[in-house]
Amino acid sequence: MWIQYLIIALLFAGAAWYVGRIFWRAWFSKDQAACAKGCGGACSVIDVDRLQRTIELAAAREGTRS
Repeated sequence: MWIQYLIIALLFAGAAWYVGRIFWRAWFSKDQAACAKGCGGACSVIDVDRLQRTIELAAAREGTRS
């Protein structure tokens, strides 16, 4: 019976560690490129030049339709 409690306690501790690690990395990451998804990509960095080109392209397409 105590083995079942031990297995449950280990599973609970592992799950708590995993969730705690996700929260820790989301809030206290040392590099700028980290994000909550944990993929390591630069999802928090905005490319202003690319955004401007997209807006200008969309405006040009709207101008040709009218």
